[in-house]
Amino acid sequence: MTEIQILLTDDHDIVRDGIRALLEDEIGFAIAAEASNGAEAVETCNNTDIDLAIMDISMPKMDGIEATRQIKNEHPDIKVLALTMMGEDQHIRQMIEAGASGYILKSSDQIELIDAITSILNGQHYFSNDASQSVMMDLVESEPSEDADPTNITDREREVLELIVDEHTNQQIAEELYISVRTVDSHRRNLLQKTGAKNTAGLVTYAIKNNLVDIT
Repeated sequence: MTEIQILLTDDHDIVRDGIRALLEDEIGFAIAAEASNGAEAVETCNNTDIDLAIMDISMPKMDGIEATRQIKNEHPDIKVLALTMMGEDQHIRQMIEAGASGYILKSSDQIELIDAITSILNGQHYFSNDASQSVMMDLVESEPSEDADPTNITDREREVLELIVDEHTNQQIAEELYISVRTVDSHRRNLLQKTGAKNTAGLVTYAIKNNLVDIT
């Protein structure tokens, strides 16, 4: 079985040591590299095969927000899981907007960490159960752009959108439509751009508002 290659990024050795200890004996996961700041994380992703980056937000030289933005621009298939502390609401929102697929608290236990990684690798988002309600509400209630034109959405993109609304993962969508997961990722990015939505919740809101899916 191919192991998931993980990059640990945090400016504190003790945090990286703790996460490594939680994951090193987990079958299917491999710590491929470590970085102590965002610049090192970007460089690592440019030179190493990484599937998922666990990314701290506040770091020297380059913070996790900018690092996530650069990584997702250059390597859209790399998933990013943000590490946060309580009270970093605004930074969390910025991480999600930069392309992170979710976030967990640094105090999370092994079960939640593995659940978060598994969910993100399956094309879903993961938000820590202990995260503040303000962040959750901000993400769920995000409104798509008023200028978005539903007629710009292709038939294939509409099919993908319908399956997203039905809570299918990227892998399930790929199997349903007989396309690759990479192609599903491309369609999802196009939908986000065309609708002006910031996340999956925004896509669902847009689809329902514009009667693009049958929810009966």
